[in-house]
Amino acid sequence: MQTFTRRAFGLTLGASALTVAACAKRPAYNGPPVTGIVVNKSARRIYLLNYDNVLKAYDVDLGFSPEGHKQFEGDGRTPEGTYQIDRRNPRSQFHLSVGISYPNDNDRALAFAAGKRPGGDIFIHGEPNNERPKKRDWTAGCIAVKNDEIEEIYVMVPLGTSISLRA
Repeated sequence: MQTFTRRAFGLTLGASALTVAACAKRPAYNGPPVTGIVVNKSARRIYLLNYDNVLKAYDVDLGFSPEGHKQFEGDGRTPEGTYQIDRRNPRSQFHLSVGISYPNDNDRALAFAAGKRPGGDIFIHGEPNNERPKKRDWTAGCIAVKNDEIEEIYVMVPLGTSISLRA
């Protein structure tokens, strides 16, 4: 287990009082609770944290136009900022997925002021069920990991966990 300071990620993480509820067919996670998630877009890495300790780290693929904050539906960008894990999808078209609370009120206001929709359905998910992705940064704005990795994330991360997405 590696230890990093909060300063290294440029954020403050809050503890989640929620516990992981595993699906009936998935093994329960019995390790230290995941209290926060950090996505470093430029490094293409996601970190599952227990306070200042990195529990797991994975390589990721992002949206097909990954630089900058997601602003509009269809822009291919992955959001930047702090959100929460707010839902699970065991029947995802991308193996499994956990939802991110994008868009927030500020995201909606920015998009509507420009006469556009902010988009939504941003997830951390696995690979497509019907084929393997053929290039880097292939999603429409989501964070993609390998299928065995999303299986770990799915059982480790409770709803309500803070996720900070950084450039």
